[in-house]
Amino acid sequence: MAGPGVQHAMTVDVEDYFQVAALAGAFDPARWDEVPRRVVPNTQRLLELFERHGIRATFFVLGWVAERESELVREIAARGHEIACHGYSHQLVYSQTPAVFRAETLRAKALLEDIVQRPVDGYRAASYSITRASLWALDVLADAGFRWDSSIFPIRHDRYGVPGSPRHPYRLLTPNGATLTEVPLTTAEVLGQRLPAAGGGYFRLYPYPLSRWLFARAARSGPGIFYLHPWEVDPGQPRVTDIGVLSRFRHYNNLDRCLARLEQLLRDFRFTTVSEAVLVHGATARVAAADL
Repeated sequence: MAGPGVQHAMTVDVEDYFQVAALAGAFDPARWDEVPRRVVPNTQRLLELFERHGIRATFFVLGWVAERESELVREIAARGHEIACHGYSHQLVYSQTPAVFRAETLRAKALLEDIVQRPVDGYRAASYSITRASLWALDVLADAGFRWDSSIFPIRHDRYGVPGSPRHPYRLLTPNGATLTEVPLTTAEVLGQRLPAAGGGYFRLYPYPLSRWLFARAARSGPGIFYLHPWEVDPGQPRVTDIGVLSRFRHYNNLDRCLARLEQLLRDFRFTTVSEAVLVHGATARVAAADL
């Protein structure tokens, strides 16, 4: 059982506001360089918050960002945080061909390793888009030299998720027989239903006491995995109106409350990197991708 002294994993997906799937219809990736970037000050806001609370985190950095903001990546690493890979272009994996995904993944990993001068072992797909339709991507990750992945969200969602997949870290046998450690996002079982309790938009949507209760409930059986994005602590970001109502709600809901809620979360729970909170304990369960 995970008692009050357990350390959980704090993770940050380092991307800019105009790169998220909810706003994909408003920003052409070919023209991203024309959009003023906000990722550096937003990420630094998180770095300063984490420093005040004495925690280290795992930062999944987008290759596109790393290529343009290498000093930010160096700063993250210099402050003692773990660097992991968020792919290159933030496109949904199941919308890419295996060849494109492989090329982008290798490019992003090489970029990050050149910047920080150390191996980058962890990966997280854009919008958790390794689903049953894209399990082939796991072999690409293994071939690229990643040791662990945090892309499979064990819930049902219109854009991502593998419902019924394991809720806790496990050894995942890829379709071609390689092995990765899978670090799924945190969910809580409530009245027979599996509810997301890992952060992000859910953290902004739920009242904070509900988020705290769900995360604590899930953590009874092991360290939790929390995530958020730098743009989620930026209520001043430009507002896009020519997108659907659901996309606007998902992206802009409670941006003005997220930073204060995050600070409270850091008071209520202990956090560190994925490697220190999860991987150091190993994963005993073994699951074949074909059984997900």
